Amino acid sequence: MWGRILLLGLIGAGLILLSLKAFAAGDARRGGEIAADQCGRCHAIGRTGTSPLAAAPPLRVIARRWPPEQLQEAFAEGVVTGHTAMPEFRFEPGEIDDLIAYLRRLRR
Repeated sequence: MWGRILLLGLIGAGLILLSLKAFAAGDARRGGEIAADQCGRCHAIGRTGTSPLAAAPPLRVIARRWPPEQLQEAFAEGVVTGHTAMPEFRFEPGEIDDLIAYLRRLRR
């Protein structure tokens, strides 16, 4: 009996850990929504297409040029570029995880 209880407890703990890992990995669908809302006015946000603003590289190009994990700090502290046309953006931790998950998807 105690063996079964222990086994069920271990299985439950494992499922909790797996769900926490999945949560921390971010939600690419939500990341795509954030990208559409915050970036889509200037950048192409999908796997194909041109950017509405010619000087703004498509997000897929950015995702391939830099590993998405390297962009976490910039997303948290504020995305700032050398040109004035791009506004500064800051994202919340959950939004960052979602954006990173979306950029990972674009790299494939």
